[in-house]
Amino acid sequence: MTANRALVAQWFLCGQGIEIGALHNPMAMPPRARVKYVDRMSAEGLRAQYPELKDLPLVEPHIIDDGELLSTVARESQDFIVASHFLEHCQNPIATLQAFMRVLRADGILFLVVPDKLYTFDKDRPSTTVEHIVRDFEEGPNWSREQHYREYARMVDHATTSEAEELRAQHLMNMDYSIHFHVWNKAETLGLLASANERYRLGYELKLFIDNGPEGIYILQKSVEPGRPIQFGDSNSAAGHRA
Repeated sequence: MTANRALVAQWFLCGQGIEIGALHNPMAMPPRARVKYVDRMSAEGLRAQYPELKDLPLVEPHIIDDGELLSTVARESQDFIVASHFLEHCQNPIATLQAFMRVLRADGILFLVVPDKLYTFDKDRPSTTVEHIVRDFEEGPNWSREQHYREYARMVDHATTSEAEELRAQHLMNMDYSIHFHVWNKAETLGLLASANERYRLGYELKLFIDNGPEGIYILQKSVEPGRPIQFGDSNSAAGHRA
Protein backbone atom coordinates (compact mmCIF):
# COMPACT_ATOMS: atom_id res chain seq x y z
CA MET A 1 0.00 0.00 0.00
CA THR A 2 2.74 2.45 0.95
CA ALA A 3 4.63 1.81 -2.30
CA ASN A 4 1.52 2.52 -4.36
CA ARG A 5 0.87 5.76 -2.49
CA ALA A 6 4.47 6.85 -3.06
CA LEU A 7 4.24 6.05 -6.78
CA VAL A 8 1.05 8.10 -7.19
CA ALA A 9 2.66 10.93 -5.22
CA GLN A 10 5.53 10.90 -7.74
CA TRP A 11 3.00 11.40 -10.53
CA PHE A 12 0.92 14.17 -9.00
CA LEU A 13 2.61 16.04 -6.14
CA CYS A 14 4.87 19.02 -6.70
CA GLY A 15 5.28 22.53 -5.36
CA GLN A 16 4.18 23.59 -1.87
CA GLY A 17 1.44 21.70 -0.07
CA ILE A 18 0.09 20.45 3.23
CA GLU A 19 -0.60 17.05 4.73
CA ILE A 20 -3.41 16.79 7.25
CA GLY A 21 -3.27 14.41 10.19
CA ALA A 22 -0.05 12.62 9.23
CA LEU A 23 0.59 11.40 12.80
CA HIS A 24 3.19 8.59 12.62
CA ASN A 25 2.71 7.77 8.95
CA PRO A 26 3.45 10.81 6.74
CA MET A 27 3.25 10.42 2.97
CA ALA A 28 6.56 9.79 1.20
CA MET A 29 7.07 12.98 -0.80
CA PRO A 30 8.84 13.27 -4.16
CA PRO A 31 11.84 15.64 -4.30
CA ARG A 32 9.87 18.34 -6.12
CA ALA A 33 7.24 18.55 -3.35
CA ARG A 34 7.60 20.63 -0.17
CA VAL A 35 5.14 19.83 2.59
CA LYS A 36 3.96 21.36 5.85
CA TYR A 37 2.04 19.26 8.36
CA VAL A 38 -1.34 20.30 9.78
CA ASP A 39 -2.92 18.92 12.93
CA ARG A 40 -5.31 20.15 15.56
CA MET A 41 -2.74 19.94 18.36
CA SER A 42 0.97 19.46 18.90
CA ALA A 43 2.61 16.04 18.80
CA GLU A 44 2.69 16.09 22.61
CA GLY A 45 -1.03 16.82 22.73
CA LEU A 46 -1.76 14.07 20.20
CA ARG A 47 0.09 11.53 22.32
CA ALA A 48 -2.04 12.50 25.31
CA GLN A 49 -5.22 12.31 23.23
CA TYR A 50 -4.33 8.96 21.67
CA PRO A 51 -2.31 6.89 24.18
CA GLU A 52 -2.05 4.06 21.64
CA LEU A 53 0.38 6.32 19.73
CA LYS A 54 2.58 7.23 22.72
CA ASP A 55 5.57 5.16 21.59
CA LEU A 56 5.41 6.11 17.91
CA PRO A 57 7.41 8.92 16.28
CA LEU A 58 4.78 11.54 15.42
CA VAL A 59 5.49 14.39 13.03
CA GLU A 60 5.43 17.82 14.69
CA PRO A 61 2.79 19.95 12.95
CA HIS A 62 3.90 23.18 11.33
CA ILE A 63 0.31 24.47 11.44
CA ILE A 64 -2.09 23.95 14.36
CA ASP A 65 -5.56 24.10 12.83
CA ASP A 66 -8.77 22.15 12.37
CA GLY A 67 -8.14 20.13 9.22
CA GLU A 68 -11.82 20.22 8.34
CA LEU A 69 -11.81 24.02 8.24
CA LEU A 70 -8.21 25.08 7.48
CA SER A 71 -9.22 28.52 8.73
CA THR A 72 -5.61 29.72 9.07
CA VAL A 73 -4.56 28.59 5.57
CA ALA A 74 -4.84 31.29 2.92
CA ARG A 75 -7.18 30.94 -0.03
CA GLU A 76 -5.57 29.46 -3.16
CA SER A 77 -2.20 29.12 -1.42
CA GLN A 78 -1.47 25.40 -1.85
CA ASP A 79 -0.40 23.30 -4.82
CA PHE A 80 -1.58 20.10 -3.13
CA ILE A 81 -3.31 18.68 -0.07
CA VAL A 82 -2.73 15.17 1.25
CA ALA A 83 -5.50 13.76 3.46
CA SER A 84 -4.82 10.09 4.15
CA HIS A 85 -7.35 8.21 6.28
CA PHE A 86 -8.88 11.53 7.25
CA LEU A 87 -12.19 12.03 5.42
CA GLU A 88 -13.91 9.26 7.40
CA HIS A 89 -13.04 11.16 10.60
CA CYS A 90 -14.81 14.31 9.40
CA GLN A 91 -18.26 15.08 10.73
CA ASN A 92 -19.06 17.24 7.72
CA PRO A 93 -17.27 15.74 4.69
CA ILE A 94 -18.81 18.08 2.11
CA ALA A 95 -17.78 21.18 4.06
CA THR A 96 -14.31 19.64 4.38
CA LEU A 97 -14.06 19.13 0.61
CA GLN A 98 -15.24 22.71 0.18
CA ALA A 99 -12.47 23.95 2.50
CA PHE A 100 -9.90 21.92 0.57
CA MET A 101 -10.97 23.49 -2.72
CA ARG A 102 -10.80 26.95 -1.14
CA VAL A 103 -7.13 26.67 -0.22
CA LEU A 104 -5.97 24.88 -3.39
CA ARG A 105 -4.68 26.87 -6.33
CA ALA A 106 -6.22 26.35 -9.77
CA ASP A 107 -5.22 22.86 -10.99
CA GLY A 108 -4.12 21.97 -7.44
CA ILE A 109 -4.24 18.32 -6.37
CA LEU A 110 -6.21 16.75 -3.53
CA PHE A 111 -4.64 13.38 -2.67
CA LEU A 112 -7.28 11.46 -0.73
CA VAL A 113 -6.77 8.03 0.78
CA VAL A 114 -9.95 6.56 2.29
CA PRO A 115 -10.21 3.14 3.94
CA ASP A 116 -12.69 0.63 2.60
CA LYS A 117 -14.91 -0.27 5.55
CA LEU A 118 -15.00 -3.92 4.46
CA TYR A 119 -11.33 -4.27 5.46
CA THR A 120 -11.54 -2.50 8.83
CA PHE A 121 -13.18 -2.71 12.23
CA ASP A 122 -16.10 -0.86 10.56
CA LYS A 123 -17.04 -3.86 8.42
CA ASP A 124 -20.31 -4.50 10.28
CA ARG A 125 -21.42 -0.86 10.35
CA PRO A 126 -23.99 0.35 7.83
CA SER A 127 -22.51 2.52 5.09
CA THR A 128 -23.21 6.22 5.39
CA THR A 129 -25.67 7.33 2.74
CA VAL A 130 -25.26 10.37 0.52
CA GLU A 131 -28.51 11.68 2.00
CA HIS A 132 -26.98 11.57 5.48
CA ILE A 133 -23.88 13.46 4.32
CA VAL A 134 -26.07 16.06 2.59
CA ARG A 135 -28.05 16.60 5.79
CA ASP A 136 -24.81 16.99 7.78
CA PHE A 137 -23.84 19.74 5.34
CA GLU A 138 -27.14 21.55 5.06
CA GLU A 139 -28.14 21.39 8.74
CA GLY A 140 -24.74 21.03 10.39
CA PRO A 141 -23.47 17.71 11.81
CA ASN A 142 -24.59 18.08 15.44
CA TRP A 143 -27.84 16.23 14.76
CA SER A 144 -25.94 12.98 14.11
CA ARG A 145 -22.92 13.26 16.41
CA GLU A 146 -24.20 11.18 19.34
CA GLN A 147 -25.73 8.67 16.94
CA HIS A 148 -22.31 8.02 15.43
CA TYR A 149 -20.63 7.58 18.80
CA ARG A 150 -23.32 5.18 19.96
CA GLU A 151 -23.04 3.14 16.78
CA TYR A 152 -19.26 3.02 17.24
CA ALA A 153 -19.61 1.93 20.88
CA ARG A 154 -22.06 -0.80 19.89
CA MET A 155 -20.52 -2.13 16.66
CA VAL A 156 -16.78 -1.46 17.09
CA ASP A 157 -16.23 -1.47 20.87
CA HIS A 158 -18.94 -4.15 21.22
CA ALA A 159 -20.92 -2.64 24.08
CA THR A 160 -23.43 -5.37 24.87
CA THR A 161 -26.13 -3.40 26.67
CA SER A 162 -27.85 -0.09 26.06
CA GLU A 163 -26.38 1.27 29.30
CA ALA A 164 -22.84 0.20 28.35
CA GLU A 165 -23.30 1.72 24.90
CA GLU A 166 -24.43 5.04 26.35
CA LEU A 167 -21.58 5.16 28.88
CA ARG A 168 -18.95 4.30 26.28
CA ALA A 169 -20.33 6.80 23.77
CA GLN A 170 -20.42 9.55 26.40
CA HIS A 171 -16.85 8.81 27.42
CA LEU A 172 -15.65 9.08 23.82
CA MET A 173 -17.61 12.28 23.24
CA ASN A 174 -16.19 13.85 26.39
CA MET A 175 -12.69 13.06 25.12
CA ASP A 176 -13.56 14.41 21.65
CA TYR A 177 -12.03 11.11 20.56
CA SER A 178 -11.40 10.54 16.88
CA ILE A 179 -13.76 7.89 15.55
CA HIS A 180 -14.76 7.09 12.01
CA PHE A 181 -17.93 9.14 11.86
CA HIS A 182 -18.76 7.92 8.36
CA VAL A 183 -17.86 4.67 6.61
CA TRP A 184 -17.98 3.57 2.98
CA ASN A 185 -16.67 0.97 0.60
CA LYS A 186 -14.71 2.15 -2.45
CA ALA A 187 -17.67 2.36 -4.82
CA GLU A 188 -19.64 4.35 -2.24
CA THR A 189 -16.74 6.78 -1.73
CA LEU A 190 -16.58 7.36 -5.49
CA GLY A 191 -20.34 7.93 -5.53
CA LEU A 192 -20.15 10.43 -2.68
CA LEU A 193 -17.34 12.41 -4.32
CA ALA A 194 -19.24 12.59 -7.60
CA SER A 195 -22.59 13.43 -6.01
CA ALA A 196 -21.20 16.16 -3.74
CA ASN A 197 -19.31 17.76 -6.61
CA GLU A 198 -22.33 17.80 -8.89
CA ARG A 199 -24.79 18.99 -6.26
CA TYR A 200 -22.70 21.75 -4.67
CA ARG A 201 -20.39 22.76 -7.54
CA LEU A 202 -17.27 22.04 -5.48
CA GLY A 203 -15.08 22.44 -8.54
CA TYR A 204 -12.91 19.34 -8.89
CA GLU A 205 -12.34 16.53 -11.37
CA LEU A 206 -11.49 12.94 -10.52
CA LYS A 207 -8.16 12.34 -12.25
CA LEU A 208 -7.33 8.90 -10.90
CA PHE A 209 -8.74 6.14 -8.72
CA ILE A 210 -6.67 3.18 -7.54
CA ASP A 211 -7.99 0.19 -5.64
CA ASN A 212 -5.19 -0.14 -3.10
CA GLY A 213 -6.47 -3.19 -1.26
CA PRO A 214 -7.92 -2.08 2.10
CA GLU A 215 -8.11 1.51 0.89
CA GLY A 216 -8.83 3.60 -2.17
CA ILE A 217 -6.62 6.35 -3.56
CA TYR A 218 -8.61 9.22 -5.07
CA ILE A 219 -6.83 12.01 -6.92
CA LEU A 220 -8.97 15.13 -7.39
CA GLN A 221 -7.81 18.17 -9.30
CA LYS A 222 -9.28 21.61 -8.74
CA SER A 223 -10.85 22.83 -11.95
CA VAL A 224 -11.98 26.29 -12.99
CA GLU A 225 -14.77 26.90 -10.52
CA PRO A 226 -18.14 27.09 -12.31
CA GLY A 227 -19.61 29.37 -9.66
CA ARG A 228 -19.54 30.21 -6.01
CA PRO A 229 -19.88 27.03 -3.93
CA ILE A 230 -23.20 26.59 -2.17
CA GLN A 231 -22.87 26.73 1.62
CA PHE A 232 -25.19 25.39 4.29
CA GLY A 233 -25.11 24.60 7.99
CA ASP A 234 -22.48 25.23 10.61
CA SER A 235 -19.23 23.59 9.54
CA ASN A 236 -17.54 24.99 12.65
CA SER A 237 -19.05 22.18 14.74
CA ALA A 238 -16.92 19.52 13.08
CA ALA A 239 -14.98 17.06 15.24
CA GLY A 240 -13.15 13.76 15.08
CA HIS A 241 -9.46 13.46 14.24
CA ARG A 242 -9.53 16.87 12.65
CA ALA A 243 -6.02 17.85 12.17
